[in-house]
Amino acid sequence: MGPLAGVKVVEIAGIGPGPFAAMMLADMGADVVRVDRASSAYGGDPAAPPKDVMNRGRRSVAVDLKHPDGVATVLELVAGADALVEGFRPGVMERLGLGPEVCLGQNPRLVYGRMTGWGQEGPMASMAGHDMNYISIAGVLGAIGRPDERPQPPLNLIGDFGGGGLMLAFGIVCGVLEARTSGQGQVIDAAMVDGSAVLTTFLHGFKAMGIWSDERGANMLDSGAHYYEVYECADGRFLSVGAIEPQFYAILLDKTGLADDPDFARQSDRSLWPALKERLAAVIATKTRDEWAAIFDGTDACVVPVLGLGEAPTHPHNVARENFVTRDEVVQPAPAPRFSRTSAEIQRPPAHAGQHTDEVLAEWAGLDADTIAARRAAGAVA
Repeated sequence: MGPLAGVKVVEIAGIGPGPFAAMMLADMGADVVRVDRASSAYGGDPAAPPKDVMNRGRRSVAVDLKHPDGVATVLELVAGADALVEGFRPGVMERLGLGPEVCLGQNPRLVYGRMTGWGQEGPMASMAGHDMNYISIAGVLGAIGRPDERPQPPLNLIGDFGGGGLMLAFGIVCGVLEARTSGQGQVIDAAMVDGSAVLTTFLHGFKAMGIWSDERGANMLDSGAHYYEVYECADGRFLSVGAIEPQFYAILLDKTGLADDPDFARQSDRSLWPALKERLAAVIATKTRDEWAAIFDGTDACVVPVLGLGEAPTHPHNVARENFVTRDEVVQPAPAPRFSRTSAEIQRPPAHAGQHTDEVLAEWAGLDADTIAARRAAGAVA
């Protein structure tokens, strides 16, 4: 069992960072029950799980949150839970009758995790938004991209998942740990704009030290430097070069035949970076990606091939570490991080909405079959 075995979490179904946080908790062994909408329950075949692997590891109950008995059902689950995760806009859970005050009244030890983009308060709290918007305000998006080009969105990995879901999962674990000492729960206000800002802490330190500029694409780590860049190879595929330290940079120059060039010896001379980048690009363009990968394999040059999502699971290093697994014919990342004693595992495949309604209500809430049947007949659960 994982390190969070015995921790019970109620997840109010949502999209993006909330489900990701719940997946992380489930991967670590927590017993997570997802509350899906009753209207989405359609009796899917358990032998053919959904393909949305971010919903892995949890059981599902289907509840009508606008039905009084549906709300009562969720509160019965909350009574025995350590934590709750919700990702609605501010005020929605309160209007449903499931806000923090009600839930903590039901269970004073509950850790109530709230995932939003802008946070529970502030002048933008009530506004809609998406990952790109949150990382814009946090100062992240403006720092990513090439000189004289528009900022480049880094998919939705920073706001939704790094600054959002991971921060919420971390907050839940911190809150549960503290509650076991104090006996009191609390509310976690996890905002993607906050978490994304935290991820830039080191950049603010660099800026204060005078080694980082707001000019995009002009710094060591943002493609400004020739030794930290992505280069196109002869076959149109790409190579990532991250030879920052002098000893690693020396290997890069040796393997590319540039070790005797006096200009390349001036690694930190920013005035030379554009020209050195052009010259290094010309060298790398003479061989295919896999030819360069073979040349740099086993060295400390910090040069590796850029892989696509379909290639990554077959790379020898990923294979050796079992970084990807196949479950129910779907290739997916394995749980991380790793633990030496309480190993993290995928507990179960993604569930169809409502697949475990009877099972969970009997186990968590102690409801008998007649009560569950009555609530189903009333439309409170499905």
